[in-house]
Amino acid sequence: MLLALDSVSLYYDDKPVIDQLSLSINQGEKLAIVGASGAGKSTLLTHIFHQLESDAALCSQSQGLVENLSIFHNIYMGALCRHGWPYNLANLVWPFKRHLAEVKTLCDLLELPVALNTRVSALSGGQRQRVAIARAIYQQKNTFLGDEAFSALDPVMASRLLEYVLAQHTSVVMVLHDCRLALGHFDRVVGLKQGKVALNQLACELNEQMLSEFFDNQFVEAVS
Repeated sequence: MLLALDSVSLYYDDKPVIDQLSLSINQGEKLAIVGASGAGKSTLLTHIFHQLESDAALCSQSQGLVENLSIFHNIYMGALCRHGWPYNLANLVWPFKRHLAEVKTLCDLLELPVALNTRVSALSGGQRQRVAIARAIYQQKNTFLGDEAFSALDPVMASRLLEYVLAQHTSVVMVLHDCRLALGHFDRVVGLKQGKVALNQLACELNEQMLSEFFDNQFVEAVS
């Protein structure tokens, strides 16, 4: 068992977001979390990260990239905890060949053919997402947590890169809006509705129509 949540309630600005939610995540599982905007997906994923922090890398929607630093330095941040501050400071000023090579290989695998010394502020939305994904991968954690980590990429590229992320991590929990990605790459799909688990099924037991109806029903209820 990777994590078991039992009747968890979470708040944002003193407003309830997650309401008495119980959920178990198995070690080695690839879990997709879906739901309408405001259902509590990001809040739940952040809570999962706080429970697994020592062994999980989080790729959040906000990304947290440093605009005036290069692609290399933003990705290398994933390795900061593996080295002492003198080592990290030296690598900031004179990037070491080993890390340059590792980051270059990772960027190639994530289809990011941009010079490593390019500032993040000069990148497109899709390129920024790939830098954030690379930084999370470079943490070398067993568990990857992603919050719409591929939303700025075209579906074909998103599918390719998701396969790479899944292969690099023992367990993956990811918030998605793409039904095809959820069904085609994950073991189980959990759907949230108003802070509660409203769907919890193996991906092989679902299809696109069933997931679309799940989303459509939430939209109808939201506007009715």
